[in-house]
Amino acid sequence: MPKSLIAMTSITYAMKAKRMLNNKGLYCEIVRTPKNLGSGCGYCLSVTKEPAEIIRLLEQNGIPHKNILSRAQD
Repeated sequence: MPKSLIAMTSITYAMKAKRMLNNKGLYCEIVRTPKNLGSGCGYCLSVTKEPAEIIRLLEQNGIPHKNILSRAQD
């Protein structure tokens, strides 16, 4: 199943995002940002849902994020 990585601004916001998404029935995981993809806090959300939908939910809930880093098959 394809997954996207959404870079987060901090581990605290990554945990808040995971809790919010799980409460909405959307599966996600907090993962370390691959060294070749990013900088910053070093944590991403790994999501299977369309990343634009996840970004919209993050913004609606006031959870800062960076950008979509990758979309890869697992």
